[in-house]
This record gives sequence, C-alpha cells and structure tokens, in this order.
Amino acid sequence: MLRSINIWPPFFGAGIRVKWSADHKAVDVEMKLRFWNRNYVGTHYGGSLYSMADPFYMLMLMENLGRDYIVWDKAASIRFRKPGKGRVKAEFRLTDAQLDDIREKLATQEKYEPTFVVEVKDEAGDVVAEVQKVLHIRRR
Repeated sequence: MLRSINIWPPFFGAGIRVKWSADHKAVDVEMKLRFWNRNYVGTHYGGSLYSMADPFYMLMLMENLGRDYIVWDKAASIRFRKPGKGRVKAEFRLTDAQLDDIREKLATQEKYEPTFVVEVKDEAGDVVAEVQKVLHIRRR
C-alpha cells in the first residue's frame, strides 16, 4: 500500500513523488513546479509544500514499531523560509536509536509525543519550508 501512495489523489494531483526505502526508515519526497501546483505569484503552493511532509513520520513509525503501538499525528506547523521554485525535495529519516528511545519511553510512560522536523529544500539546497510534526504514540 505504501508504494502506491504516488497514485493517492492528493499526491498525484499535486505532482508529489515518493520513494520508500525497503526498511521504511527513509523516505524521499519531491515535487516539480507545475502550473497545477503553482500559486498566484508563480511559486509552489503552500498547501502542496505541507502535503509533501504530512503523513510520512506517522507512516514510518507505524511500519517500524508494528501493531503493538498506536501512532497518530497530534499537531503540525509549517514555516515558510523562501519562495519555492523548480523542484523541491524533503528527506525523512528514522534511526534505530530513535525507535529504541520510543520503545524505552513507552515501557514506563502511557504515551510519548515526540517532535520531528523536516526541511523542504530547493535544487540549490536552500530551505524553502520547515515542517514540524508532533506525533502521539502509545502501546495498544
């Protein structure tokens, strides 16, 4: 199912392309500037920039933690740094240390709500937007 996310209407419609690693600990997302994802002033539409970052940490955690855990998006914010032009990219990474930390915290706590940050960058490597995601994680 995760591999078919490229044809999910919000991503397909915005021209967002997603590549998953085999272990679901890395996701690369990119979006080219097209007439259908351009705003009034000719740069990337902010909603599409946010869509690039929306579900991935939740999905990555669900896949890596397994069915013994419940993972939900709790909150999100986006800070626009500069106009997005051309192709923009975001890289999502989870480490074994992060997963171990979550499991350790939930061994003694009812819930854990970590914050993950991802930068959306243009082709020059400049940050176009910074997205913060707060996730709610607990054991079943």
